[in-house]
Amino acid sequence: MVKILISAGEASGDIHAAAITAAIKSMDSEAQVFGMGGDALRAAGGEVLFDIKDHGVMGFVEVIRKLPDLFRLRSNFARVMDERKPDCLVIVDYPGFNMKLAKLAHDKGIPVVSYIAPSAWAWNKGRAKSVAKLVDKVACIFPFEYDVYKEAGAPVEFVGHPLLDIVKPAMTREEAAAWAGKEPGKKLVLIMPGSRLMEIEKMLPTLLAGARLLQKQMPEVQFAMPRAGTIPLELLQSKIKESGLEVKITEGHNYDLFSVADLALATSGTVTLEAALCGLPSVIVYRTSALNAFIARLVINIPNIGLPNIVAGRQILPELLQEDFTPVKLAGTAAELLNPERRPQLDADLAYMKRRLGEPGAVERVAQLILRIAEEKK
Repeated sequence: MVKILISAGEASGDIHAAAITAAIKSMDSEAQVFGMGGDALRAAGGEVLFDIKDHGVMGFVEVIRKLPDLFRLRSNFARVMDERKPDCLVIVDYPGFNMKLAKLAHDKGIPVVSYIAPSAWAWNKGRAKSVAKLVDKVACIFPFEYDVYKEAGAPVEFVGHPLLDIVKPAMTREEAAAWAGKEPGKKLVLIMPGSRLMEIEKMLPTLLAGARLLQKQMPEVQFAMPRAGTIPLELLQSKIKESGLEVKITEGHNYDLFSVADLALATSGTVTLEAALCGLPSVIVYRTSALNAFIARLVINIPNIGLPNIVAGRQILPELLQEDFTPVKLAGTAAELLNPERRPQLDADLAYMKRRLGEPGAVERVAQLILRIAEEKK
């Protein structure tokens, strides 16, 4: 029986881990998959030993504050490795913690597959060499990161982007519009503050304030907010109530929602790429502490932070970062993108970005790779 230990540290990673798990179990029904994830991993048949609701963290300063918890979590993973003796460790994104797990597994002789690998192309190409020393296979999802890891000497395989397999609306547009409550003749704008509690605190008040200004400019606009499973419903409800804005909170069916919405006001993250693959443009926003921003400017060596822009190789969607992320600028930028004259170019840019991600089938290719490496260990 193949035993696979998996570690995904946030909502987007949970989606990818779940897709892998479902694919692995379809290929080998006896395979055991266990580790860190959330509701998606659990629904796919994985055993969630450590829930991401308890461990999500972002930012340089915040990670330092969370260190005692992360050390305990690493110790708990070490215990699981010793007791359950997995045939392979799969690390999904969440590099600050997962690369420490990779070293732990490497030292114990457990093969490691890195999926959604550390963004060496964005931060520091030398980082790829560190990854190369610890993992048995880097499953690259972007063509441009393949070259970086290959040059670093990492055992690398380009699998394509998994969202091409995962992002698939299930409803017709008519069904999705009815489910979302989209009224005829109105524009539906999504407010997507993020999947971490600290993102809700930092982003949501400004997003809601900007949305209120937008509604004053364009009364025909209505709003919805897809809730990430990591965020309590009551927290979102209280923030929305304070804002005085009418916002429908939705549960699940995100891709159906994206397919009928007209624009998203979104915290930078994987969700902006998911939306883009559904043809939904975003105003991409982000704010962190002054210290985090200062450190990021020193180490990030790419001009954009939004994934659709990174994949496209140029800015196709606006980014409002730090001091530029204000209610007034957000409302103005959103109104500009909602102008019907902008839509043809937006559609063309999003289609171009999608083509850059390669062919579907990434999830199946990764699952096959993981099972092959796990079987070789046995």
